[in-house]
Amino acid sequence: MNTDRAETIALQALAFLAADDEALGGFVHFTGIGVGELRSAASNPEILAGVLDYVLQDEAMLLAFCKAADIRPDEPIHARAYLPGGDVPHYT
Repeated sequence: MNTDRAETIALQALAFLAADDEALGGFVHFTGIGVGELRSAASNPEILAGVLDYVLQDEAMLLAFCKAADIRPDEPIHARAYLPGGDVPHYT
């Protein structure tokens, strides 16, 4: 894992959320960011960290995302460690 791979996983997670109105609405509520701001915010590592935080807080969502992205379920948590604040969250 490296920062580029972590950002790629977070962007995949954002695309996953964007494809589901309910999940996207939950993310917008969780972060306070406007839907219209997401496109420009997608290049912000702190927003990408928030995307992973949101996905990681719901096991069913995490597993659905990993299946859709064809990645192992442990990859998003490893990716989170490479984004800002990655040493803070603990999901166990």
